[in-house]
Amino acid sequence: MSACLWPGNNPMMQLYHDQEWCRPSHDDSYLFEMLTLEGAQSGLSWNIVLSKREEYKRAFRNFDIVYCSKLSDEELEGIRTQYNVIKHQLKLKSVRSNALAVLKIQLEFGSFSNFLWRYTDFKPIINHWELDGQIPAQTSLSEQISKDLKRRSFKFVGSVTVYSFMQAIGMVDDHVRSCLHHTNNR
Repeated sequence: MSACLWPGNNPMMQLYHDQEWCRPSHDDSYLFEMLTLEGAQSGLSWNIVLSKREEYKRAFRNFDIVYCSKLSDEELEGIRTQYNVIKHQLKLKSVRSNALAVLKIQLEFGSFSNFLWRYTDFKPIINHWELDGQIPAQTSLSEQISKDLKRRSFKFVGSVTVYSFMQAIGMVDDHVRSCLHHTNNR
């Protein structure tokens, strides 16, 4: 069986592809982590973000949503200068604002997972692409979710970022059909 081509020969990218990408998750902390990392990626490569993932975990206390919601501007500046994270000030501030938005959603829907997964009737969308090049960068569903997130004060959640996020949390399985990790081959 052939695999998806996008991880290349990079061991870190291959590990992410094999163990996480397109695997359904309903854990709010993990969902918040992936939302944060996908937002940090905006304009950068996923490889760069993954290489800084452990620093993000240290800086944001394993993506503790309540902790992140209470970070002051001074604390965010300290994270920017003391940790090997993406230094973009607005991306770092979005961690706090997105954590606050997640907390509101948890009150309304019971969990961030319930809010997100209702868009797909709580089942992953299993695609059957033959080639990596067929995988879209965004869809009408990612556009819909993006608009809803923005309306709820989320930052760095454009349609392309949201589609990558959907792949990251397994709402979408975009492994090529011949990949060992496609849902139908596991």
